[in-house]
Amino acid sequence: MVVMPLIIFSRSGRYSRAFGLAWGREQAAMNLFGEFEKCGRPRPRGADLLVVDQSRTNLQVMGGRLTRLGYGVALIDNGAEALDLIQARRFDLLLLDLAMTDAFSGLMVLRELRGGTTTAEMPVVVVSSRSDPAAAVEALQAGADDHIAKPFDFDVLAARIDRRIKRHRMVEILRRSYADLDARIARRAVELGELRAEMAQVQADRARLMSTVDDLNGQLERLGAGH
Repeated sequence: MVVMPLIIFSRSGRYSRAFGLAWGREQAAMNLFGEFEKCGRPRPRGADLLVVDQSRTNLQVMGGRLTRLGYGVALIDNGAEALDLIQARRFDLLLLDLAMTDAFSGLMVLRELRGGTTTAEMPVVVVSSRSDPAAAVEALQAGADDHIAKPFDFDVLAARIDRRIKRHRMVEILRRSYADLDARIARRAVELGELRAEMAQVQADRARLMSTVDDLNGQLERLGAGH
């Protein structure tokens, strides 16, 4: 079984040694899965997840289970640093607990993401308590892609994660296809405009030539009449 690196940020900006990692925050943000990639092994499922939860216990459980399911997993325990990390490193999906009580609540993190130009389309699955359905409704209205309530089955969670990531990748493919089509149409429009300009020039040259020919014919007729 290939084990993915588990990473957790504390509020001090350092890794928790309980997870066996203690790099500096800046180095870690830029080399999040660097050690795994150096091994030259493909990532199972091909997806990198960021899990945000203020409970270290929850993070440890989530990280271990999701890693065994084949995801690349990064763990962070507060919303503000989660936003910084998302800007520094691309993730396929954010798994966000709504019950965050630090300066950035789960809902605030979600709204910040949806308001950003580079993060507006990032897939987000929110996690909430079964006793707080209103929070889930509010998160979905704020732009969350899916919701799951605690306690949950990890196979169900994995199915939802996979579905959201696949849907996002399909949308990205369609978006790129549309962009390529728009670019081709724009190029053809430019080419057509240039062709029309060339045709207009040819017609103008032809009109001038015909006018010159008519003038010459007129002069020849006058010369013939004079004789």
